[in-house]
Amino acid sequence: MKKYKIGMYGGKFLPFHKGHKYCIDFAAQECEKVYVILFWGGVDEEKIRASHKEEWLSAEERIRKMRELCTQACKYAEVIPMSIDITTLRLPDGSENWDAETPLVRAVLGNCLDAVYSSEESYGMYFSRAYPEAVHRLVDVQRIHYPISGTRIREMTSMEEKKKWIL
Repeated sequence: MKKYKIGMYGGKFLPFHKGHKYCIDFAAQECEKVYVILFWGGVDEEKIRASHKEEWLSAEERIRKMRELCTQACKYAEVIPMSIDITTLRLPDGSENWDAETPLVRAVLGNCLDAVYSSEESYGMYFSRAYPEAVHRLVDVQRIHYPISGTRIREMTSMEEKKKWIL
């Protein structure tokens, strides 16, 4: 018997890296069903892609990688990949509007979410407001298992170093 029935793990995954896979697998081991949601589009993503021309940052490549990782995690649970275009949901300054994204997630998940996964304690306030029925499950907050982030990968100057972390 699993700890939770339905879990969710979402992000922009710019790029998908080993820490993301770790979190997907962690959630799949705790939940009967996990939704992995890629939020793509918008001003900040365009800026990142303009300054980093790598193919692994394209929405298409991230969606492909998400599907692949979800298939691998299916040995633990039912893992369902989703992508949501958030281009039109941006705030006037171009920043991400999580509150506008929540109804799109709710349209698929309803109010049956038991756990929301992340490695960021700062997301707790938003998650408790958006998904009050779910517990915020923090995974590898100290980055002990995988000491990496998408920002750190994008800041690396060596492609060889980036390849150590990118999936």
